[in-house]
Amino acid sequence: MVEELSSFSFQDVADLDALMHELSATSFCDELLLSNALDDANVHVYVIRDEGHIVATGTLCIKHTLEFTIADIESVVVSSKCRGRGYGRELMTAMIEVVKKMNVHHIQLTSNPARVAANRLYQELGFERYETNCYKLPLKG
Repeated sequence: MVEELSSFSFQDVADLDALMHELSATSFCDELLLSNALDDANVHVYVIRDEGHIVATGTLCIKHTLEFTIADIESVVVSSKCRGRGYGRELMTAMIEVVKKMNVHHIQLTSNPARVAANRLYQELGFERYETNCYKLPLKG
């Protein structure tokens, strides 16, 4: 069952940090990052628990521009121990349903091409590949 995180325990932080490490070797989650996310009205952190531990997560960010209101889905990851159980689809479907109730023009996300199963899931859910240049300006090491 998908739940929106509104508060957290030290175990939740540890679980989310482990998931972020599975997403990328340089990704992490700590108490400050999680607190900042939960304190932001335009950020929604969704999780799935299994045996008391967070085993899947995704972050929904709503941003308002002069052109559109857009939903960004970020940091979607399912624990390698729990893949194949449908948690990714359940998480994505829940976030899509939340967005449908908002005045949002479209949902966007990025995904590493090496994440074959994730990319296949996004396409099955109706996401279309959009050709654009993506730039990043690192501000912290």
